[in-house]
Amino acid sequence: MIIMHAKLHVNPVKEDAFLEEIQPLIASSREEEGNISYRLQKDTENENVYTMIEVWQDMQAVASHNSSDHFIKFTAKAQDFLAAPLEIEAFEGQKLKL
Repeated sequence: MIIMHAKLHVNPVKEDAFLEEIQPLIASSREEEGNISYRLQKDTENENVYTMIEVWQDMQAVASHNSSDHFIKFTAKAQDFLAAPLEIEAFEGQKLKL
């Protein structure tokens, strides 16, 4: 399982437009084969910071996502909304039974 955290520092003036533009990316990504979870979370300590938390079955699913039309379309627009460079972290893990 691959877990991706993409931190987005959104320009406060463009936050509403960002939230509108990211919705198709979220909806389409959730429909992709190999997607386990795709959620946008707002940071409660840092104003205008969001983290996309993605969980994928494997790196093949991540690669497929990164080459998808909806991902490419959003990333082409993303620079219009961001106030700082995108920060991405990737983790490999497995679900634990508690």
